Amino acid sequence: MDSGIIQVALPSIKNALGYTEANLQWVMNAFLILFGGLLLLDGRLSDLFGQRRIFMLGVSILTIASLFAGLAWNEMSLNVSRAIQGAGSALISPAALSLIMILFSANKKEMGKALAFWGLSGAAGGSLGIVIEGVLTQLLNWRWTLLFYVPVGILVLIVSPKLLEKGKKKIGRIDYAGAISVTAALILIVYGIVTAEHNGWQALSTILPLIIGAVLFIIFILIQVFAKEPLMPLRIFKTPNLAAGNVALILLSASWFPLIYFLILYLQQIMKFEPFTAAMGMLPAPVLMAIFMIVLAEKVMTKFGMKVTMFIGFLILGCSALLFSGNTVSGSYWSDVFIALLLAALGNALAYLPATTAAVSEAKSEESGLASGLYNTRYQVGSAVGLAILVSIAAETTSITEGNPVVALNQGYQQAFFWSGILAFAGAILALLFIRSPKQEE
Repeated sequence: MDSGIIQVALPSIKNALGYTEANLQWVMNAFLILFGGLLLLDGRLSDLFGQRRIFMLGVSILTIASLFAGLAWNEMSLNVSRAIQGAGSALISPAALSLIMILFSANKKEMGKALAFWGLSGAAGGSLGIVIEGVLTQLLNWRWTLLFYVPVGILVLIVSPKLLEKGKKKIGRIDYAGAISVTAALILIVYGIVTAEHNGWQALSTILPLIIGAVLFIIFILIQVFAKEPLMPLRIFKTPNLAAGNVALILLSASWFPLIYFLILYLQQIMKFEPFTAAMGMLPAPVLMAIFMIVLAEKVMTKFGMKVTMFIGFLILGCSALLFSGNTVSGSYWSDVFIALLLAALGNALAYLPATTAAVSEAKSEESGLASGLYNTRYQVGSAVGLAILVSIAAETTSITEGNPVVALNQGYQQAFFWSGILAFAGAILALLFIRSPKQEE
C-alpha cells in the first residue's frame, strides 16, 4: 500500500515541488533502493530478534517517516523521507513473510494457499492505496496520500501484539560488512543508470558509480564466501528452484512495476485524466490481480505445475505490454487501456505465485528470514533497476522526438511499454529453461 499510494499523485508532486520528468522517479526509487538494499539484513534481524519485534519496529519507522514525507517542503526532503519509509518497510516485509513460512512449512499444499493470500494482501493493499490516493489528491492534495499512513501505522502498532505471534529467535551475529557493501552497491548502480539519461552512458558520472557498485557487489559476494555467519549464505542457492525463482522475480518486477508507473503517467499526462479518474482507471489492475491470484493462479499451478504456470503468466504479461506500446495520444480508455490492463493483471498473477513459491517454499525454517529477505530484495531490486532503465529509455526517446511535446512524451512511454514486454518474455524463457515442477524433481 505504501509503495502504491504515491503513484497517482506523481504529477501533482512534480508541479508542487518542481521535479523534472526524469527526477520524478526518485519519489519511487528513493523508497525502493533503501527497501531493496536493507531487506537481506532485516531478514537476518527478524531471525535473530524475533519476527514480531522487528515488524513493529519497521511500522514505527514507517509511520514517523510518513509524517515527514507529508510535510516535505522541497524535492530533497521528500526523497529523504521516502528513503526512510523504505528502510522501515524493509523491516516489515521479511518479518511478516517469515511468520507465514514458519506457520505453514509442514504442509506444502497449505503453503501454496498461504502464499496466494500473501500475494492477495499486496494486491489488495495496492488497490486500496490507489483508490484512497485518487480521492485524497482530488479532494485535498497529494500530501494527504502520505499523511494518511500515520493513523494507519498507529492502528497497526496497537493491534500487532494481540494478533501476531512473537516468532522464533536464534543466537548469531549480524554481517554488517555484507549489509553495507550490498546496500551501497545497489544505490550506486541505480544512481549510475538514472544519471545516464542526463549525462550519457560514456560520461564519468555514469561509469564511475556503475564500476564502484559492481566492485562493491563482488566484495559482498567474497564476504559471503569467507564470513563465519554471512548475511546471505551461498548454500541457500542449492535449494531447488530458489535461484531461478529469484531471477524470475527480478524480471517480473522489472516488467510489472514500470508498466504501472508509465500507465498512470499516460492516463494523466496524455489522456488528461484527473487524479481521481486516473485512480478509478487503474483500479481494475489490483482488483483483477487479487481475484486471479486466489481463484485461478493456485488452481492452475496445482494442475500444471510451476513451470507451465509461470511461462503462461510471463507470456500474457509481455503481450499486454506490447498492446500498451501501441497507445496513441488520441487513445480510448476502453479500447487502448482496459483490455491490456486485464491481460496484465492475469499475467502478473499467474507469474507471481509460482515465482514466489520457487523462491521461498523449499527453504529451511531456520533460514525463513533469509529466504524472505532474499525474495523481497530481488523483487525490489528488479523494480528499482527496471524503473531506472525504462525511465532513461523513455526520457531519451522523448528528448530526440521533434514536434508536439505531448506526442514526444507518448513516444517515450511507448518505448518503455515495449521494453517492459521484452523483460516479461525473458521471464517466459527463464521458466521454460530453469524452473522444475515437483513432478519433474521426482
